[in-house]
Amino acid sequence: MKIHINGTVYTINGENQANITYALALHFEQPQQSTFAVALNGDFIGKDDYQGTSLTHGDSIDILQPIQGG
Repeated sequence: MKIHINGTVYTINGENQANITYALALHFEQPQQSTFAVALNGDFIGKDDYQGTSLTHGDSIDILQPIQGG
């Protein structure tokens, strides 16, 4: 199946393991220490729900990081 993360297409072969946690591991080469928010198809997903939120073919994930400024 194919999903989109911040506009980049990723292919996932094992669909039974496809959840937000798995997708974040695909996207980030190194574990992230910064704060970010995740939206799946436009709906925000809480961090506690990453593991239990399954993905399907064509899903779009947006990873949003806060911007500081004044």
